[in-house]
Amino acid sequence: MAETTSTAESNDVELRASIDRSLRHPVMFFFTSGAVWLAIAIVLGLVASAKKHSPDFLSCFSFLDAGKVDGAHMSALIYGWGAQAAFGMIIWLMARLSRKVCTSAGTILWAGHAWNAIIALGIISILSGNGSGIAYMEFPSFIWPLLILCYLGITVWSLIQFQVRDAGHVYVSQWYLLAGLLWFPWIAVTAFLFVFVFDGNPVMTAAIASWFKGSLFLLFFLPTALASAYYLAPKVTGRPVYSYNLALFGFWALAFLGPWAGMQKLVGAPIPQFLPYAGAAAMVLILIPAIAVGINILKTIMGHGNIVAESPSLRFTIGGIVLFVAYGFLSFLLHTVPAMKMTQFSLSGYGLDILGLYGVFSLCAFGAIYFIVPRIMGREWLSRRFISWHFFLSLYGVAAIVVCAVVGGVTQGQGSEDVSQPFATMAERASQYGWGVTLAFAFLLFANLFFCLHLLLMWARLGRRSSHPTLLKAHHAESPDGPEGEIDNVGSPSA
Repeated sequence: MAETTSTAESNDVELRASIDRSLRHPVMFFFTSGAVWLAIAIVLGLVASAKKHSPDFLSCFSFLDAGKVDGAHMSALIYGWGAQAAFGMIIWLMARLSRKVCTSAGTILWAGHAWNAIIALGIISILSGNGSGIAYMEFPSFIWPLLILCYLGITVWSLIQFQVRDAGHVYVSQWYLLAGLLWFPWIAVTAFLFVFVFDGNPVMTAAIASWFKGSLFLLFFLPTALASAYYLAPKVTGRPVYSYNLALFGFWALAFLGPWAGMQKLVGAPIPQFLPYAGAAAMVLILIPAIAVGINILKTIMGHGNIVAESPSLRFTIGGIVLFVAYGFLSFLLHTVPAMKMTQFSLSGYGLDILGLYGVFSLCAFGAIYFIVPRIMGREWLSRRFISWHFFLSLYGVAAIVVCAVVGGVTQGQGSEDVSQPFATMAERASQYGWGVTLAFAFLLFANLFFCLHLLLMWARLGRRSSHPTLLKAHHAESPDGPEGEIDNVGSPSA
């Protein structure tokens, strides 16, 4: 009996090693090229922020005017960093959870190279003045069909792996992975057709673009981040998910609310008024799945504070989940009817976007990267100090951006509502908070230079040879991220 158990465990170890080897090149490519795009996005964000309070900053470069650089900044952040980090997480997590070796790594890698080339072409087009000017859809219209084809070339294999897996339990992480995989092409194709192809009413075109902006985070980036969190929290602590029913509730709450969000930006526009108010209601109610997920993940790790302190992957992941709860509360506060009067045309929306994309998604993505890379490279991270600096500077930077943008946006809104106040006075007060955003971007740039350098060094195989990740306090002979059991994502319907 003992010999049979030992043989099964040996086969499991070999299967996981085979999965990791099969995905080494595409996963490292997505993570590393995404990190480079993140550094570029932060540089562009710093320039865009500086131009809001100092319009003459870098005015000698015509391609860096405020509108162009702001669009390039968000496009690089979303499609350069965010999408590629999500791709790396999706293909690795789905392969591990489906227990299937990837046989299409070459196709995924070629599609990844094409994705990067198209993103570079899109960013150059925006900076040269050929962008569409539509938020989150700044790329020229010919870019979008190419991106969707690349997306299919990258992700369809994960759907096939799920389909051909051995029959068994579908884990919580797989719910979110499958949802994100299927929701993205739906919202992207719909937005492309109604914004760039069909000759519809311009106001409804703007409404569809706003819907795409809201849905992209809630229906693609957020599910991917939560899939990672539901994988890592049980994996690292060795405990099952606290409540299967709470996980189910949080998933379906997000699935119900996510498609309604986005059009709240058009309150008062000449469109059917239930659409923007339905969007505002969805953003208010997003607090419900945020609390459900927060309770479930935090209860799962309760009593394991020492593991959270030592594990880089869990520290970043828990940071992302805490910020998801903060996102829910801030969304609730900003989308009530009295608040929207002051924040609809201010910096506050940008603060919420950064909290979602950088605070929630990116911190969870960093946690996944710090867990996955040592396993596929067979080496420990080179520097614990780099990881600690990355964590604290990222947390400080995103918190400073959100606070300055939201408070500055409210100040803008109050000045706009007060017709007795000179516009110049309101603009001057808001610009003071703009300086804070610019300084925070400098901290984020410093943090992510360490992260990008660290990833490149790992790809160059300069880390200490090991099959275990790095602890933030000391090296250990055994895995600091939990045992590699038969089930890669702990948590069953009975949990």
